[in-house]
Amino acid sequence: MISASDRQLAVSLIQEAVEAGAREFLACKALKLTQRTLQRWRNQDVCEDQRAHAKRQSPANKLSDSEQQQIITLIHQPEFRSLPPSQIVPRLADQDTYIGSESTFYRVMHQNKLQHHRGKSAKPTSKPPTSHCATGPNQVWMWDITWLAGPVKGFYFYLYLVIDLFSRKIVGWEIWEEESAEHASQLIHRTVLSEQCLIRKSPLVLHSDNGSPMKGSSLLEMLYSLGITPSRSRPRVSNDNPYAESIFRTCKYRPEYPTNGFENIHKARDWVLRFVHWYNAEHCHSGLNFLTPNQRHQGLAKQIFEKRQQVYEAAKALHPTRWSGSTRSWSLEEEVWLNPEKVTPIQAGQNAIN
Repeated sequence: MISASDRQLAVSLIQEAVEAGAREFLACKALKLTQRTLQRWRNQDVCEDQRAHAKRQSPANKLSDSEQQQIITLIHQPEFRSLPPSQIVPRLADQDTYIGSESTFYRVMHQNKLQHHRGKSAKPTSKPPTSHCATGPNQVWMWDITWLAGPVKGFYFYLYLVIDLFSRKIVGWEIWEEESAEHASQLIHRTVLSEQCLIRKSPLVLHSDNGSPMKGSSLLEMLYSLGITPSRSRPRVSNDNPYAESIFRTCKYRPEYPTNGFENIHKARDWVLRFVHWYNAEHCHSGLNFLTPNQRHQGLAKQIFEKRQQVYEAAKALHPTRWSGSTRSWSLEEEVWLNPEKVTPIQAGQNAIN
């Protein structure tokens, strides 16, 4: 809000400009004012905005306090507490009663914070994502399906892909011409056999999103028979399966990825086979401190990191002036989390005390 002193200053400046030969509307434009505002300020004895101090009369058709209370009492009655005003007002009319329109009911409810969650309506709660921890390979797997462009527009092949949370290794994959729980169950069963999970008898969690192939009865029956625990993301939340989404981006952004689509399913399988070999055996994964997924999966991290540490220590001993501090840390966390729980600063402080 412009103060009275500023208004008086603006009026005097415009007056000086007009007396010096300037046009009034140009002087007002320079100060970003209209001539109507200038006229109103000149006609006021005190250049002050009176709107803030104006006393506004209540409208003649305003509901009285007793009528508003009657509406509040009505909407809490058993026969009305689960109904919207569009249902309440006609029912009251059938009972020879009229208090106000639907919009009046909505306005009173809004003013008294009664517009939502009346009766059995529960306040919505946000469900946290499913969280899993892996301390070794073949404890938590994640899988998803993505499309690969075919020879013509609108025709796709479907890549089914399973990765390990701990090592990021692609432990299983296949390409089919359609999405189905039957194909998914075959892939998971074959992957369990290739990773020898039945021999190890270690608990295994399989995480996926909420697509129909992930919830198919044939897949669920196979998981239960193998002792695998199914886990799914929240509906319509792709971020709950981030590692699967990330590897699909890595796949489709490879320089040799055919942007014009694959000629047939055999060409698609040949290309993905080469990609899987590169990703598992050659790709130094930044999330693994630049180990390959195979190295992490096979338990070679410790000896590789020790060798890198020796190389860095030898380089520092040869040229100590080139190092301002300690050498680079070559290590990895032994716990890998999928959707870790968020810890607030208060909880972190309590955990530190305990």
